[in-house]
Amino acid sequence: MDYTQEHVTTLHDLTDPTPDAPVGDSAVVVPIAGDTLEAVTPEHVFGPLEAVGPAEVVVPLRAPAAVAEGFREWVAGFDLSVTTVWCDAPALATLLEEHGLGGPTGKGRDVWLGLGIAADRADYVAVHDADATTYDESTVPRLLAPLSMDHEFVKGYYARVEGGQLYGRLVRLFIAPLVRALEARHAHPFVRYLAAFRYPLAGEFAFTADAARRIRSQRAWGLEVGMLGETYEKVGATKSAQVDLGVHRHDHKPVGGRGGLSSMAEQVGAALLRAVEEAGVDPDYGSLTERYLAAGERLVDQYAADAAFNGLTYDRATELEQVEAYAVGIRSPGPDTRLPAWADVALSPATVVETAREARETVDGDAN
Repeated sequence: MDYTQEHVTTLHDLTDPTPDAPVGDSAVVVPIAGDTLEAVTPEHVFGPLEAVGPAEVVVPLRAPAAVAEGFREWVAGFDLSVTTVWCDAPALATLLEEHGLGGPTGKGRDVWLGLGIAADRADYVAVHDADATTYDESTVPRLLAPLSMDHEFVKGYYARVEGGQLYGRLVRLFIAPLVRALEARHAHPFVRYLAAFRYPLAGEFAFTADAARRIRSQRAWGLEVGMLGETYEKVGATKSAQVDLGVHRHDHKPVGGRGGLSSMAEQVGAALLRAVEEAGVDPDYGSLTERYLAAGERLVDQYAADAAFNGLTYDRATELEQVEAYAVGIRSPGPDTRLPAWADVALSPATVVETAREARETVDGDAN
């Protein structure tokens, strides 16, 4: 049984806990995207959320207009206070442009919108994805509980084991060896902070409302790991925690192709390495790829041993191929397109909600 503490407070699943947590003073942000009603109506998430009973649920929704309206009708069947923000609303894009916040869209921008609204309405904010089939009523209380224990930021972590094999490939085969390569060269507090998080790409995290308002956000992929650079600067290691969420299962992406893990690695790597540079660490790009590949090969050997120990299937050659494919993400980051902290913008979260609502009514009216 694991009791190990890291550089950040690490809360373990020792007794299958559903701890006391400030649920009634919290808003939960659930980003959802999909092209069909079936893709955006996760009963397995909203049923448990209804039982947990947060003060507010904010859903940044990326979907066609008709699907967004179908979602609103569907979610009204739950005993929850839900604010749906239609992220594809043209009027919302115009509003953001008017405030100097236009630019690329994606999951990061959607979560940023949700964070601002949630932090405006509750003392605590939890964020989680909607695709985990292992989601249950303990997820939100586990994320929120450390916030009542004098922490300001909480990150979830979990095991990714499904179908008799290891998943979590982008964490295991890209982030982990990249951080190891940095750690071997730099005894820097931020690199130590990064290395402490057991699942840096987890989409499950929580903040005090004050901390949420002080965090800049990536616009697309890279949101989760880029956020660690922000939390190190704004919150610090002693106010950060991570919590065990058990075993996590959800849909798996291919390695190649548009939207695959290799293309994600480019954005994730840029976010991580920008955070490293901003912390004052020189990644030494001339040798970083070579150091990453060596660390990746060593980790593949370790994963192979762990898989064999647990009777899991493991394809060492395929894993090494993925390490090499993800190396495309190791390069100096390009232009900084992050969204600023809500504390630094002149835009009101209430205006975002109202603009999205009016856009929905306009679309509905045109349809009629």
